[in-house]
Amino acid sequence: MFRNQYDSDVTVWSPQGRLHQVEYAMEAVKLGTATVGLKNRDVAVLVALSKPSSELSASQRKIIPIDDHLGISIAGITADARVISRYLRSECLSYKHSYGSAYPVSRLITNLGNKMQTTTQRYDRRPYGVGLLVGGYDEKGPHIYQVTPSATFYNCKANSIGSRSQSARTYLERNLDKFLNSSNEQLICDGIQAIHGSLPTDELQSNNEDAPQLNITIAIVGKDQPFKILNELETKKYLSMAKLKGTPAEPSRPDDDEASTSRPDQADSGPRDPEVAVATEEL
Repeated sequence: MFRNQYDSDVTVWSPQGRLHQVEYAMEAVKLGTATVGLKNRDVAVLVALSKPSSELSASQRKIIPIDDHLGISIAGITADARVISRYLRSECLSYKHSYGSAYPVSRLITNLGNKMQTTTQRYDRRPYGVGLLVGGYDEKGPHIYQVTPSATFYNCKANSIGSRSQSARTYLERNLDKFLNSSNEQLICDGIQAIHGSLPTDELQSNNEDAPQLNITIAIVGKDQPFKILNELETKKYLSMAKLKGTPAEPSRPDDDEASTSRPDQADSGPRDPEVAVATEEL
């Protein structure tokens, strides 16, 4: 069922200047489990929560390596993320072959944003239904970028996307000042504590660290540190360190992210969703 007569095509504007199909794609990001990205002076860290769709299946991969200096964490439609990751890998390989060096992260994200933006203005395409947190390192230092389905991207100090991610963002905002001077181990523990905040209270209080809801993936990249996804033993070590460190982020409520989602009968009221724009670098 359509929200109204203006959301049947991605190229149709509503009288309020909104593209509803693009806004629907933004909502797809909230269907994926939460993921967190944060950085200090030397490294960028990605922490992702993976949940299997059922007890009979394995969990989807949430962190995808792109190059030695770059990787992405996803929330949303996994198939769309595979297409984007294949494009990013191709761009990195072509740049390395042509110039003999790693692709600058900001330039790569700009090109990705321009590619994603074309799908928001053609009737024969649809916006990508996946949000990205990009962790990378180049000559300018570590980077965390958020890329949205509307093709807007942000250069972040720390951020979280996905289902119930508001509690994780609250934890990151409260501790933002100390991230820059944190050690790598402390930074990873902060990422784990932030991601724990996206769990419902009953799951958070579970003492079984092997439970599906605590299937956490951690990746790190930085100075003299190629992009690396930590193995199971290393992940368990940091989970234990984070547990000893203190209380995690405040557990999320079911309506953390849904509260900002407009209902079908409230199509043009309340705060507006992010506008569609050609991606430009945010300083």
